Amino acid sequence: MDYVLLQAVFLPLLLSPLAYILGRKVGTNAAMWFTFGLLLYCTVILIEASIGGTYEEHYEWTTLFGEFGFLLDGLAAPFAIIIYVLCTILVIYSKPYMIHKFEHLFKEHYQQNTTSEGQSTAIIESSALKTYINNQSGLYFAMFLVFAMGMLGTVLSTNLIEFYIFFEVMLIPSFFLIAWYGDGARRRIALMFFFWTHVGAVVLLLGFLAIGLSVGSFDFADITESEIPEDIVVISAVAIILGLGVKLAAFIFHVWLPYAHGAAPTPISALLSPAMIGIGAYGIFRLIIEFLPQTYSDLSIVLTIWGVATMFYGGAMALMQDDFKRLLAYSSISQMGYLLFGLGSLSVYGLAGAEMMYVSHALGKGLLFMTAGVLIVNVGTRSIAKLGGLAGKMPITAVCAVIGALTIMGVPPTSGFMGEWMLFYGALETALEEGNDLRSIMFALGLVATALTMSYLLWMLKRVFFGKLPENLSNVKDGNWYMLAPMMVLAGFTIVVGIYPDIFLSQIMPYMQGVLGV
Repeated sequence: MDYVLLQAVFLPLLLSPLAYILGRKVGTNAAMWFTFGLLLYCTVILIEASIGGTYEEHYEWTTLFGEFGFLLDGLAAPFAIIIYVLCTILVIYSKPYMIHKFEHLFKEHYQQNTTSEGQSTAIIESSALKTYINNQSGLYFAMFLVFAMGMLGTVLSTNLIEFYIFFEVMLIPSFFLIAWYGDGARRRIALMFFFWTHVGAVVLLLGFLAIGLSVGSFDFADITESEIPEDIVVISAVAIILGLGVKLAAFIFHVWLPYAHGAAPTPISALLSPAMIGIGAYGIFRLIIEFLPQTYSDLSIVLTIWGVATMFYGGAMALMQDDFKRLLAYSSISQMGYLLFGLGSLSVYGLAGAEMMYVSHALGKGLLFMTAGVLIVNVGTRSIAKLGGLAGKMPITAVCAVIGALTIMGVPPTSGFMGEWMLFYGALETALEEGNDLRSIMFALGLVATALTMSYLLWMLKRVFFGKLPENLSNVKDGNWYMLAPMMVLAGFTIVVGIYPDIFLSQIMPYMQGVLGV
């Protein structure tokens, strides 16, 4: 098949207006199934392209910026596949959750509607509600497609300016999805999210410009560290790491994340946290470790220390939360610390473990955010203190939540075990080979952070699903099958990857060995 990656990236953008029209003219079901079918098709062709090894496409662009292309290799393939798998699954999950959200927004804005013709207010409201839900569904799924396209385009890019454009594109729909459909002070929080991530992107662009102008090209294939002046390469690397650190929500630059993930509609939280923020780690892989290896070697210990600080801060804050989604948001900060820790390991196993951690975080945290959505729709609260004993009332949700938590904790047979094991093996390997006491201390602190991770997740599971059931929750039932079926698929996927990690490692390991020259 020709133009595989071009299709996977641009079909969601080009056909997003059709999702909008279907929602308005036909209804929510039509918009949902169209979006699902389109993303499923794109996911299948992505997987097929990745099976044959490295696959790339290049197109004429402009002499000012160079070539426009897409690359699916051992680094990009796991990121790209996980992003589109999550997006496809969350389309189905979105239907009942977003209808619940639209009904809430409708009551907020339109409940006072009356007519002067004496018609029944209930009939008028019912008709207006149906029209409102259809209109908003079309808009939601259109923005969802653009968001998915921005994330995939970023990880497949082969040019610095192209990378930056897609990096910014994924910010725009996520901003509107929070501002329109979020909770609480959603518009203020969306502006905070936009400000932080846009400033990070501008800092990132400055690093790109410094490299591109020094090399004389923005194409990845032309970037050679030795051709960049020594003072420029360090400044550029720091700018890129800081810009991507904002997207990662690493410690110090984490401020926006708890607010954005807490306010975003839950299907979008399940993309922001598991998929989008980890793209910052992809950028460090591609732009620093691959293209600036000597500078990476010099800065690697800084990444390790920054990672440990992020692990502890996110974990400690998660332990203090009562809001289910804010707990998961701080957990995401902590998990990005694991990725930074692995990125700084200077080890094939450590780097491969970091990428596997992205995969396992996407699967585990996706499950936990989807659990939060079921609780919001079926129980009506996000407060952990108001929950308890729900395992008997919501058995499927409880099992999926436990599998998600075990994945984040790194417990076999989930996918989290292999990622975490490789991560710490690589960090210890480098510490022993270098005889570096600081790296040994960071390794030990990283192990302590895993205990913190287990603490807040086990405490959360105990308070939500076990113990005494509050009397007011005696009639609670498990979620809609539109929500449960996607969760079950994701839960099955994390166990399959845990048992057969070579699904991803067969591509990841050769890439990491090539990058480090092993």
